[in-house]
Amino acid sequence: MARVQLNRKVPDFSAESTAGRPFRLSEHRGRNLVIYFYPKDNTPGCTREGQDFRDNYNKFRRNKTVVVGVSRDSLAAHEKFRAKHEFPFELLSDPDEKLCRLFDVIKEKNMYGRKVMGIERSTFLIDADGRLRREWRKVKVDGHVDEVLDAVRELNRAG
Repeated sequence: MARVQLNRKVPDFSAESTAGRPFRLSEHRGRNLVIYFYPKDNTPGCTREGQDFRDNYNKFRRNKTVVVGVSRDSLAAHEKFRAKHEFPFELLSDPDEKLCRLFDVIKEKNMYGRKVMGIERSTFLIDADGRLRREWRKVKVDGHVDEVLDAVRELNRAG
């Protein structure tokens, strides 16, 4: 499968979501999409990142932007995580890593001295026409959501 590339259209995809129906990229044409990949539900960094997106959610909406989070966790785990932290956006379940591989976020990581394959915290901004406009890899949580929101505003001004 091809991988996403900057300034190119992102291939249509679908994934199981906490909305109770599959999330399909093509259904969101006409709006920007922020898709953020995180390693695991209910871990400290992933919780803080989700809370930052939650706390800025209305700013994204005012800027015609949909936010979704993705990890390999099950839909049931996502539903509990989303409810516990009152996330107003969908979480997508990618247990087979299809979406993770499309966005090339599966990387070798060092966990307690062991090499494992896992999700590298990453965020992608797709414009209203379905083109990948920005990517952030090896994301540090602090200040990240503000940077993404600035990029959304810049994209809207340019468009």
